[in-house]
Amino acid sequence: MRIIKEGIQDTIQDIGRYGNQHLGINPSGAMDKYAMQIINALVGNNAKEAVLEMHFPAATIMFSQSALIALGGADFSPTINGEPVPSLHPIIVNKNDILQFHKPIAGARVYLAIAGGISVKSWMDSRSTNLKAKVGGFNGRKLQKDDHVLFRLAYPYPATQKEFSVLPWKADIKVPSSFQHEEASQHFYILPGFEWSQLTTESKEQLTTNSFELSQQSDRMGYRLNNIPLTTTTKDEVISSAVSFGTIQLLPDGKLIILMADHQTTGGYPRVGHIISAHHSKLAQLKGGDKIQFRLTDLQNAEDLFINQQQHLLQLQNACSFRLKEYFKQKN
Repeated sequence: MRIIKEGIQDTIQDIGRYGNQHLGINPSGAMDKYAMQIINALVGNNAKEAVLEMHFPAATIMFSQSALIALGGADFSPTINGEPVPSLHPIIVNKNDILQFHKPIAGARVYLAIAGGISVKSWMDSRSTNLKAKVGGFNGRKLQKDDHVLFRLAYPYPATQKEFSVLPWKADIKVPSSFQHEEASQHFYILPGFEWSQLTTESKEQLTTNSFELSQQSDRMGYRLNNIPLTTTTKDEVISSAVSFGTIQLLPDGKLIILMADHQTTGGYPRVGHIISAHHSKLAQLKGGDKIQFRLTDLQNAEDLFINQQQHLLQLQNACSFRLKEYFKQKN
């Protein structure tokens, strides 16, 4: 496929580059790994396969050959050749079809999966783009106008009567029981961080009852929150320690920052909480100005929600694999 109009920051990402934080190399990877795995399932890929992550305004893409694709994550009003197309459906596109995104409706990041995967070099067992190190993905950088992105495998898809064809099934992204205790979508379950006990009683209550707004200074490295400054019972310095996606740090000015996919490997600020893994997907779809609330939970609940999510992904992958085989069997 060829980028005929450059987006604001479109990169190739996969599940991430794990096991190297002791070397100072952060995981990177897709911000919304749940959405990434869903669309990979829709096109029959391995769940960890690299996809294209796009922000709005997103790139305009022309396909240089037929392909099976799927879109997921944010809704940016996608069209192919000017006709609206749905997310979370497998779609067959033909040579010279043009994919565009017109308006941000919901979410912050949209993902594009290609059956067979994207052909870029792997670095330390991952194809994810690390923009700071300038490695991984497409030459270690965001995609630009006239870039040609190759597919790892090319499939001869049956010719369609029009330029593209939306296949007649859709992924269900609702995980049973995942959010049954939540009153609103902006609620996020957190586990107490290692320095949780350093917060004053008043600050603990503020953290778990107040609504916080994401600052416009939020990106793939971290979300800054516009909160009333929180205070601690001690001014002792924290030894720089390991951090992860979803770690909530307390900055010297009392403001909070949530670490995201491109977070540093270690941090010297108090880790007052960690957003549970099952909520990372909806966290990744927030943008500047959105509101967020935290609610304490326990490790057992966090594990149960994560297991439910993973079981749902496995069931979806099996169902999509079966539907694709049956569909192309009938067409051949």
